[in-house]
Amino acid sequence: MTTMPNEDWFTCLPSCSVEIPCGSGRHIVRWEAGVLRLDSHPDPEAELVLAALGGEKARCVEVAEAWSRHAADPTVLRIGPRGADSIVVSWEDVDAAGLGDRGGLASIGASWAGQGSGAPGAGAMRRPSTMLSAVMAQASARRSQAQQEHAEARQRRIGLLSLLALGPAFQARLTGQVAAAYAARPDEPDEHGRSRRPVLTAALDGRLAPVAGQWLGIDPDQVQVSLHTGPGWGSAELTGPGGQRRLRISLPADWLARVWACGLALTGRHLVVAVDRAGWPDARVLALRAPGTEPVLLDVHAPLGQPGGRGEEGGRGEEGGGKAAGDGPHWEV
Repeated sequence: MTTMPNEDWFTCLPSCSVEIPCGSGRHIVRWEAGVLRLDSHPDPEAELVLAALGGEKARCVEVAEAWSRHAADPTVLRIGPRGADSIVVSWEDVDAAGLGDRGGLASIGASWAGQGSGAPGAGAMRRPSTMLSAVMAQASARRSQAQQEHAEARQRRIGLLSLLALGPAFQARLTGQVAAAYAARPDEPDEHGRSRRPVLTAALDGRLAPVAGQWLGIDPDQVQVSLHTGPGWGSAELTGPGGQRRLRISLPADWLARVWACGLALTGRHLVVAVDRAGWPDARVLALRAPGTEPVLLDVHAPLGQPGGRGEEGGRGEEGGGKAAGDGPHWEV
């Protein structure tokens, strides 16, 4: 099973893989060129058919389904990784979340069922039979809707936990995929009619401010981030003395995918603001040596001695956690 790639934002990324518990063994889940692959499941579509007929759905297939569902989900930008600290979720956490929700679904059904079961009270006895039937039908409809909403919320929560359990390499790639999905249309309304700009701005701020702070040796709180739209790479200006210093920086949303998710944000003491020529393990980037200066073109290279340096990042992962080795590619000028 594969997921559709988002253009070529991922060209500066090597493949990565991780082993996860699936059935009675451990199977490899692999990401390559924007696509999630299940090497141990040659025909996942057939497995889905069998699951629909009452068979058990393989965890690998569930993970691939979750990836497809959340590949354009802005929630990923809010809960995904933001810096060097990875989000650690184990498969035991995923299993516990699934078991913990079963009682909640049953309790909803019992609650609604109580409204239409048992001996009718005096008030109900006085209602005409047609009115009583209508009330019970409404209660049944509300019960079905509540059960459906709870099941959808449960599936969403477990799906997101499963994707986080894949480890930091997959987390960064999923963040990049979601950012790329909306980078060109930040003001397009979501399903509730609200602009996605605030979500994209917060996602950019949460990942750019720590990098920019490290670049200049200042506190991330001294970095003011805004979303750049239109032509050009954006802008960066440093103002104020000492503790009053403020870095005002504006970059486009696709910086999250093409730069941050690819591990290029801070390379050779330069803040990378755009990718001029994408590729792995060699690329050319547009980078700032200091705020207020013109960006320069840098040829960068990913050394072969690092995780991912031979085109494959990750491996078995930590026992129970599914964490791929390495926090992402490392680049040198």
